[in-house]
Amino acid sequence: MRATLGSYVDGFLSRGGETAFVHRSGLRSVRTSYAEAARSAYRFSRELEERGVGAGDRVLLQGENGADWAAVFWGCVVRGAIVVPLDARSEPGFVSRVAAQVAPALAVVELEAGDVPALPCPVVRLDELASLISSHSPEPRPAGDLSPDDTFEIVFTSGTTAEPKGVRVTHRNLLANLEPLEGEIGKYLALERIVHPLRFLCLVPLSHVFGQIMGVFVPPMLGGEVFFQKALGPSRVIETIKAERISVLVAVPRMLDTLREHILGDDETSGGLDAFRRTFEAGRGRHPLSRWWRFRAIHSRFGWKFWAFISGGAALSPETEEFWDRLGFAVIQGYGMTETASLVSVNHPFKLVRGSIGRAMPGQSVKLAPDGEILVRGDNVSPGYWKDAGEWARTEDGWLRTGDVGEMDEKGNLYFKGRTKDVIVTAAGMKV
Repeated sequence: MRATLGSYVDGFLSRGGETAFVHRSGLRSVRTSYAEAARSAYRFSRELEERGVGAGDRVLLQGENGADWAAVFWGCVVRGAIVVPLDARSEPGFVSRVAAQVAPALAVVELEAGDVPALPCPVVRLDELASLISSHSPEPRPAGDLSPDDTFEIVFTSGTTAEPKGVRVTHRNLLANLEPLEGEIGKYLALERIVHPLRFLCLVPLSHVFGQIMGVFVPPMLGGEVFFQKALGPSRVIETIKAERISVLVAVPRMLDTLREHILGDDETSGGLDAFRRTFEAGRGRHPLSRWWRFRAIHSRFGWKFWAFISGGAALSPETEEFWDRLGFAVIQGYGMTETASLVSVNHPFKLVRGSIGRAMPGQSVKLAPDGEILVRGDNVSPGYWKDAGEWARTEDGWLRTGDVGEMDEKGNLYFKGRTKDVIVTAAGMKV
């Protein structure tokens, strides 16, 4: 059992020169090894120490996904400072409002000089991080005197009108989700060696807990490589998947929709849409290998190593899930929210149930209220907002009210049906 998240950084060193992160810089790919990632984290933790930033102090982190972002994130974890991650495209006004709430001791940003808001703390440019920390020792260091119940990050909502609220996420909260994943992944490591390394293209911002889980936590459990890129056009995404021999795309549902529309649009342009539709219909109910063979031309476009989409952050439409499943790709969905450290349930990649958002994570309790609302209880549930900015919606006996409506089958598979405010009860008592 891990006490805090800092132990993950120590594990990076054992993987040495294996590639951890890759990002595009112009026309070239810049690779960072696991050992380099760990050394950068230790160096940044010492930069924090030199600046007098200690356990419990807040560090604003705003920037694009990449190895430098990860170095700041992990350095804060090792030092015990609280990360306050913000989307790279957050408006300066939003950044200022968050800063006013958390009173940061330091801000690390990736903004044009003219866009950096006036902040009540020293500001470091993310693109200058490497030179800033180069003089510090890269040697491992123990994490500070931390407790599992210490807050390690504050994740803010991105509303433009209401005052932003920061969700406190503790080491215990995230470990409650990570340790079951790590245990299950461990069962398949022998199989993973056949296709090693698994390569993940992560298009979800690391400022989201879902992005962190799939960008900096899960891939290292497999010795995987994580690719980051800014270009989100469907052609560029497919090019990257093929050129970099990506295994898994991590994205929000809208990206899966966009790629689907792109594939169909190309077939329409080439005059092959009718033939595609006939093949698509003929693939209904067929074995996955049969479907893969029928659509091998599409698999060739993505590259032969690509096999799965991991979708999160919003509800995936049944039509889009069916499309990619019919083409012979795995579509892995989960369900969660920031208040539950991103995960409540997840589909097993080798035991997929179409339409389901998976079974409850081990150690969590999930049930449905009489009106169908999904209720959650467990160590993954956040202790509350930063500075108690409002209360969680809870039942009288302490269950977190998610505001989402679901259904559950006899095997415990959960199905997302919408938000509670979207549910209408008809005169016949039917919920639609």
